Amino acid sequence: MASSYENPSSTTPTGDATTPVATDPSLSWDSASLRGNPHDRDDKAMRVREMFTAIAHAYDLNNRVHSLGLDQSWRRKAVQLAEPVVGAEVLDVACGTGDLSQSFALAGAKRVIGLDYTPAMLDQARMKAARKGGACGRIEYVQGDAQELPYSSRCMDIVSIAFGIRNVADPLRAIHEFHRVLRPGGRLVVLEFAEPQHPVIRFMHRIYTHHIMPWTATILARDGSGAYRYLPRSVQTFLDPSALATQLKSAGFSKVSQHPLTMGTCVVTVGEVST
Repeated sequence: MASSYENPSSTTPTGDATTPVATDPSLSWDSASLRGNPHDRDDKAMRVREMFTAIAHAYDLNNRVHSLGLDQSWRRKAVQLAEPVVGAEVLDVACGTGDLSQSFALAGAKRVIGLDYTPAMLDQARMKAARKGGACGRIEYVQGDAQELPYSSRCMDIVSIAFGIRNVADPLRAIHEFHRVLRPGGRLVVLEFAEPQHPVIRFMHRIYTHHIMPWTATILARDGSGAYRYLPRSVQTFLDPSALATQLKSAGFSKVSQHPLTMGTCVVTVGEVST
């Protein structure tokens, strides 16, 4: 097992930041692959990696447009709920293009590592960090698997994962890994989409996420992977917040709390490791 101070993958950015990358069409999220529960598919991990490879160049743009500019405030709330952050060592899993990693760095974390399964997303994160410099420029970006973290036990103060736990092949296995690498008193912060509980809001939310967003986001990303058809289906078929909280408790987390944001369209789940 690698120590907490090793960087298993620290390559420089490659490719054009604004150009879609060719992916395998056989791994796209088409209507047939989404007819059942996408989380039950044996090839889910491969499809997720192909999907994020295809949309990495437009990921930030689509996040801003289709969250109506709220996605950054959700991440800031997640950082706030992870306090204390100043001086902490943070592992941001499924870091994507690095927005949450950067929020932790700017909040005063001593050290931030962003880990992601998809190299193309890490390329985007490194380019953003290089442009911003300062605390963001000191973030370490590492390619890795949430289900088998390349770090020793009890080496982190905070583990975070934003909009990524539902994309992991075995979420409970990943949650056990998060518990393993956290020190006593450490915090796990999971920011994830959810379906609003209020029936009217849920109805309007489904019209937007299942019918409007997939069309507009696909156009913006010039996407052929079906990523934005997978997104609403993956939320609809994933664990609800209470079931996710139960998984945290089963993995050994204590003081599990949940914080709905924006009428319940996403929820921050926080768990602590007992001292």
